[in-house]
Amino acid sequence: MRYYRSKEGDTVDRIVWLYYGRQNDGIVEAVLAANNDLASHGPILPEGLQIALPEITAKDQNAGSVRLWD
Repeated sequence: MRYYRSKEGDTVDRIVWLYYGRQNDGIVEAVLAANNDLASHGPILPEGLQIALPEITAKDQNAGSVRLWD
C-alpha cells in the first residue's frame, strides 16, 4: 500500500485522479474504505493528512459498478 500526504485544497476525487488516473470503478470508495475517518474531514481535506492508497486489482475495479447489460 502506498501513502499520500494531502496538500492545501486536495479532495479525495483529485487525489484518486492523480494517483490512479481515473475515478470510476469504485476506486474512490476503495480509498475511503482504506481510510475510515477520511470522509469526516469534509470535501476539502486539511493539509498534511496521510492517506492510504490501496492497490486496485481487476476484481476491485468492478466492485462499485452495476452492469445493466452484458
